[in-house]
Amino acid sequence: MAGQRRKEQKRRESAQLLAQPHGILVSRPSWRKVLYFLQHSPLLGYPSHLGSQAKKLLQSPCGMTTLVPVTLSFLLFWTLPGQVLFRVALAKEEMKSGTKGPQPMSPSDFLDKLMGRTSGYDARIRPNFKGPPVNVTCNIFINSFGSVTETTMDYRVNVFLRQQWNDPRLAYQEYPDDSLDLDPSMLDSIWKPDLFFANEKGANFHEVTTDNKLLRIFKNGNVLYSIRLTLILSCPMDLKNFPMDIQTCNMQLESFGYTMNDLVFEWLEDAPAVQVAEGLTLPQFILRDEKDLGYCTKHYNTGKFTCIEVKFHLERQMGYYLIQMYIPSLLIVILSWVSFWINMDAAPARVGLGITTVLTMTTQSSGSRASLPKVSYVKAIDIWMAVCLLFVFSALLEYAAVNFVSCQHKEFIRLRRRQRRQRMEEDTIRENRFYFHGYGLGHCLQARDGGLMEGSGIYTPQPPTPLLREKETMRKLLDQAKRIDTISRAVFPFTFLIFNTFYWVVYKVLPSEDIHQAL
Repeated sequence: MAGQRRKEQKRRESAQLLAQPHGILVSRPSWRKVLYFLQHSPLLGYPSHLGSQAKKLLQSPCGMTTLVPVTLSFLLFWTLPGQVLFRVALAKEEMKSGTKGPQPMSPSDFLDKLMGRTSGYDARIRPNFKGPPVNVTCNIFINSFGSVTETTMDYRVNVFLRQQWNDPRLAYQEYPDDSLDLDPSMLDSIWKPDLFFANEKGANFHEVTTDNKLLRIFKNGNVLYSIRLTLILSCPMDLKNFPMDIQTCNMQLESFGYTMNDLVFEWLEDAPAVQVAEGLTLPQFILRDEKDLGYCTKHYNTGKFTCIEVKFHLERQMGYYLIQMYIPSLLIVILSWVSFWINMDAAPARVGLGITTVLTMTTQSSGSRASLPKVSYVKAIDIWMAVCLLFVFSALLEYAAVNFVSCQHKEFIRLRRRQRRQRMEEDTIRENRFYFHGYGLGHCLQARDGGLMEGSGIYTPQPPTPLLREKETMRKLLDQAKRIDTISRAVFPFTFLIFNTFYWVVYKVLPSEDIHQAL
């Protein structure tokens, strides 16, 4: 019973093979081995007419031979063990030949299928067309930051701009990799956001040694687009506290053609949206770590457009201005005070020193304004230079006052000398008249003088002018001139010290505290 069941099962399997309309495709090496087993197997009664059939199969020009149902029926039903040997031979041949399953798609074929001409992808149409807006996530890596110019009020920055969005048309499952890094030339084959910088003055791409662009597509359809840019951006500055100011420069990213119904920009939330290169330094500024991220949606006549912005806080360093402006002007002011210790009679020395310091201070003030825009308001450096020039000019005026008082003293001395000389001449004339009257020659003096002399003709000398009073007056005038120099030696430094105290507190200490509280 068991033997009959096995025979019946073999017949059913053979019937299934015979049901194939075109036969079974067998390679020539496999067929050779099948015939070899059939010829040399002691279990088979190999008929002679099978040799001609085998010879025809072996001489077939093709590498593959088709076993038609007639031949298979002869092999399988002539003897059932032949079917077993046939299957064993085919199994061994397949194991040795390493027959593989379906081969994976090549990258070129995959890209053609994904975004080629035959894919049906249209780069002119945005994702989710006629549907919800495309959300584009942006983040920036600052590679360099510098060239902040006050005259043109702009700054230069080199950034890596990264944009990421989802395009369902680019989702794939056929390729094994989770993401694909594609050549930048493929950017023309996909849709991209029309991002531009609203406060841009100039920009350029980088093409050395190749285009500095990155395109990466993920399995779920996410697209990462990164590009390196050098930008010159506008930065309106408030220079009232210059050079102790803290400037806020912004960068605005805006959509040019898509309204908010089609495109929305947003900052990256999972990681820092604005990164700065390690060790980044600026020549005159310190870039603060605090960076304000926000939205600046623009409303035009053509619609409402998405816009995002980042604000950079730049604190100016005073080292350059201290060395080039503040310290030299301070020394010039101190130098002008030296004239207070010079003798007031040395007019050339004091006048020369005063004029030199005034001219030097004027040149210094002009140099401080050369690198600044022509603004209408007063800056901190203007106040400093103006006050220093005022102190230097006041020192020159101080000597003018001293010289005026000393000149009064000298004029008083000249006047006294002139009066004394006149009195001496009058006394001499009177003495001569006395002697002439004594010798009876008074009528000669009367004839010469043209009139009669009053009195008895006897000389009576006038009481002398008190010399002590004149000396006291002269001493007072001289002391007043010296007192002006003495007072100036104390008043000028003390007043300048008070000015410095208020100046640095108002422009350096208080603004810094306000900024720290605001941040």
